[in-house]
Amino acid sequence: MQKLSVYQAWQYQKVNLIVTANEDGVYGSHKQLAFNASRVILSGGRRLPGRIQVSGFGENAVFQGDEIAVTGKLYPGYGAYQGRVSFAKIQLIRHHVSAVSSLRRKFVAGMQTALPEPLAPFAMGLLIGQRATLPDAVKQDLLMVGLTHIIAVSGYNLTIILRASQKLLSRRSKRLSTLLSLGLIGVFLLLTGASASIVRAAIVSMLSIVTGYYGRSHKPLNLLASAALITAWANPFYLWGDLSWYLSFLAFYGVMVLSPLVQARWPRRWQRSVAGGIALESLCAEIMSLPLILHVFGQMSLIGLLANVLVAALIPLAMLLSAAAGLAGMVVGANAGWLAWPARMLLEYMLDVAHILAGIPHVFIENHSLALNYMLVLYGIIAGLTWVLWHKTTYRPGIITDMKQVTPGSSAA
Repeated sequence: MQKLSVYQAWQYQKVNLIVTANEDGVYGSHKQLAFNASRVILSGGRRLPGRIQVSGFGENAVFQGDEIAVTGKLYPGYGAYQGRVSFAKIQLIRHHVSAVSSLRRKFVAGMQTALPEPLAPFAMGLLIGQRATLPDAVKQDLLMVGLTHIIAVSGYNLTIILRASQKLLSRRSKRLSTLLSLGLIGVFLLLTGASASIVRAAIVSMLSIVTGYYGRSHKPLNLLASAALITAWANPFYLWGDLSWYLSFLAFYGVMVLSPLVQARWPRRWQRSVAGGIALESLCAEIMSLPLILHVFGQMSLIGLLANVLVAALIPLAMLLSAAAGLAGMVVGANAGWLAWPARMLLEYMLDVAHILAGIPHVFIENHSLALNYMLVLYGIIAGLTWVLWHKTTYRPGIITDMKQVTPGSSAA
C-alpha cells in the first residue's frame, strides 16, 4: 500500500511517462489505440509500481514489448490496474520484437484469414481471451446468458482442456498424456504472452501433472494454496485489487474440488462421460464465482445453467478446431477456409445458441447487488456442502463391506 501511495501525488495531473506495452494495441472507444503497460517511469526517472491502462493517439500500431512515450492526464485505475491515461499522446521510442510475439501476431492474422467476422475474434477469445475486437452485440449476448467466462483470460479454458486431454489419454499412455498436457501449457503461454491468469492456471496444472506423473497423490486445496502463495508473492497487488485473481481461484476450486466430489456421487456410467464431466466442471466453476460477481457487479443470468450445458461441454473441441483453423490460415493462406469449416460450424452454433437464449425476455438481472454478509453466508453454505460431500466420499480403510470380494492371499485378507 505504501508503494501504491505514490500514485496519489500524480492523479489528475498531466504526466510524461515512458512505458512498456504488455500486449498489442487495439482500437477501442473514440477510435483510440488502447493497451496495457508496465515498467512505468516518470519523466524524472522515478519508477511507478504496478500496471496502467493507456489509450490515445499518435501511432497507427503498438506491439507487445514496444517502449512508448505517453503524455496525458493520469487517473485512478480500475481493478488490477493502478492508473490509466486516456486521450494521451503516444509516441514510439523503440521496438522490441521477439520471435514469440511475431509468431503470435502471425497466428492472429491466420485466424482472421481462415474465419470470417465475428467468428475469428470469438475463436481468439476462446483460445487466449482476446475479446477487445469482439463486436459489442456478441459480448452482450454472452453476458446475458452467463457465458462471458469462456472468452475471459482466466485460465479456466486451459484447465478444462487439460482435464479433457488427461481423461482421453491417461488410460492409454501416461507419458503421452503428460507430454501433451505440458505441450498445451507451453502453447497457451506463447499465444497469450504469458498473461497473469494463464500463468496461474499453468502453475496449478503443472503441479498437478508432475505429482500425478510420479504417482504421488495431491490434494487440490494444497495445489490451489501453493499457486496462490507463489502468485501473490510474485505480485502482491493481486491481493489488493485484482478481482480476476479471486475469480480464477474460485473457478479453480469449483473445477478441482467441488466438481470431483459431485461426480463421485454420480452413477458409474455417467462418470465415464467426458462431455458430462466438462459440463459439470463448468457449472461448479459458475456456482463458485457467482456470489462474488453478484456482490461486485450486481448482475446474473437466469439462463446461465442451460447455456453452459449447451455450450461449455463443446469448449475443448471448439478450441482445438479453432487452433487448427488459425494454423491453416498461417500455412495455406486463402485456401484455409476448406480446413476451417469444422471450426466455423461449431463456433456458429455456439454464437447462435447465445443469441437465441439472450433474446428470451427477463433472463438477465441487473442492479441487484448482493450484500457482503449474504455473500459470505453463501460461500459458507458451499463450504459446508463441500465438507459433507468429502466426508461421504472419503475412503475409510479397515472397513470391509463385502466378504465375497476378499480372496485368500489378498492384502485385504
